[in-house]
Amino acid sequence: MHITTKRPRRRLRAALAGAATLVTAGALMAALPAGAAPQKGAAGGRYQDVQLLSFNDFHGNLEPPAGSSGQVTEDQADGTTKKIDAGGVEYLASSLRKARQGHPYSVTAAAGDLIGASPLLSGLFHDEPTVEAMNKLDLDVTSVGNHEFDEGAGELARLQSGGCHPKDGCYEDGRTFEGADYPYLAANVTDEKTGKPILKPYTVWKHKGVKVGFIGVTLEGTPDIVSAEGVKGLKFHDEIETVDKYAKILDKQGVKSIVALVHEGGAPASASYNYDCDTGGAGSGISGPIVDIAKGVTSKVDALVTGHTHNAYACTIPDPAGKPRMVTSASSYGKLYTDTTLTYDRATKDVVRTAVKSPTSENHVVTRTQAKAADMTALIGRWNKLAAPVANQPVGFISADVPGRGATTPEAPLGDLIADAQLAHAKSLDPKASLALMNPGGIRSDLVFKASGSEGDGVVTYGEGFAVQPFSNTVNLVDLTGEQLVTALKQQVSGANAASPKILQPSAGLAYTLDMTKSGADRVVTDSIRLNGAAIDPAATYRVAMNSFLAGGGDGFAALGAGKNPLVGSDDLKAFNDYLTANSTASKPIAPPKADRITIVK
Repeated sequence: MHITTKRPRRRLRAALAGAATLVTAGALMAALPAGAAPQKGAAGGRYQDVQLLSFNDFHGNLEPPAGSSGQVTEDQADGTTKKIDAGGVEYLASSLRKARQGHPYSVTAAAGDLIGASPLLSGLFHDEPTVEAMNKLDLDVTSVGNHEFDEGAGELARLQSGGCHPKDGCYEDGRTFEGADYPYLAANVTDEKTGKPILKPYTVWKHKGVKVGFIGVTLEGTPDIVSAEGVKGLKFHDEIETVDKYAKILDKQGVKSIVALVHEGGAPASASYNYDCDTGGAGSGISGPIVDIAKGVTSKVDALVTGHTHNAYACTIPDPAGKPRMVTSASSYGKLYTDTTLTYDRATKDVVRTAVKSPTSENHVVTRTQAKAADMTALIGRWNKLAAPVANQPVGFISADVPGRGATTPEAPLGDLIADAQLAHAKSLDPKASLALMNPGGIRSDLVFKASGSEGDGVVTYGEGFAVQPFSNTVNLVDLTGEQLVTALKQQVSGANAASPKILQPSAGLAYTLDMTKSGADRVVTDSIRLNGAAIDPAATYRVAMNSFLAGGGDGFAALGAGKNPLVGSDDLKAFNDYLTANSTASKPIAPPKADRITIVK
């Protein structure tokens, strides 16, 4: 084993940005609160604009994501919309480096889920390639997200500190993984035994007398959406209470400018990245958990960088004192970045938030028409060479795009295909298996007909299958009563999923009506539920297949977690690949399922 010491962080920003520039008198006056007079500071003035660049939910997408997963929607002046291909770390690096030019005070932050649920290029190597890429991006800080816990706290600690993987070892001779140059913040994640945060709760960015504190939290509900093994021995605490606690600590340390990195998000009224969610008033165009968090977090916090929902927004949501405060999110997969201007007052050490001068934010598209960052191209090439023997293996054939993550309907064609594959695998283990259910959040990509490399159109490679199902869950079989099965279907739209329904993807033979004009559990029309044409018998026992995450009650499906007589099969990716191989050829490819097993009433 090669032992290395962690290298010192090397910055190129000074060369990119040029010498520090003085703020012009006009700009100073525009930044001043009412009645204030300009004062000299360390950089030639009292007020200094700090550029905050941010992104979230990168999920190891080093290469441009395929299909609709790699597109953003843009509102046009004439009222129409336009799709733009976006994302890929080669372009994200170019975008961020260009954005930093002329900004000597620039800090880059992220709001979690940089890793986990990653395509094969990163996921095959436990996301070491993504951490290396983030180092090259000059990322300053990130919060943890729920996917940072996919492989447990021990693996997260390794990604922070470095070292070879405990099972797979080092992937290249002469190279030892050095870990993240940037801190992962986990203020609301504590060790059950010690009660202390498992990683740093906050950090302070400093540059020429300017100080900005960052507090990082993930959603309190992380244990509900991560495997039990991944969060074993950990406690997750309230986001608002945690941020408030550490904001007070920072304030006592003299750090008055504070940004919260929160891996929880909202849903804007429009899917367009340039939609103005303040059109009808501050924050009027956004809903979801982040609204209550933003309204509740202490006024000591000057801006919130958020994530988790994979949406794009830059809204002003009033803080508890009624002052406007920026709340942002940059979609996912590196398709956007947010550029926020924080005006720092050297006298008060705080960010100016008045009617005259408040933080402003704008999301920008990471276009693929710009030049690629050469160092990222080299990084991708290096890891692709290691992954190629596995990634390029053909596993099946499709006749057209099979939408999954990019589907616009609750039931996705790829979700149905995965459920059919899991049922087929389950039947090979137990002929009594009668249906399969797949969680929508476990579908991480689309299957795209157009070739991504040299494999040919319609060919599904191992790497493409991995991008769809990267979690290494197993296919599990359990016994459920008819009553439990109906309860599980109702849990899609009630309880923990009432505000944001999670529609399970059904295998062929299961059909029912979902009436979205109703509320809660009543949305599932009980009398409509049929399995192979027959009504569900509440007292009968059904052998149901699902992945291990659902079998553990994940995503709020407690009824599925109550199954009896469990039987564990192969991992879900193998089941999916085996199904494609057995049911498709070049001359007879699989057609996308019609996604008509659930009848939706709107």
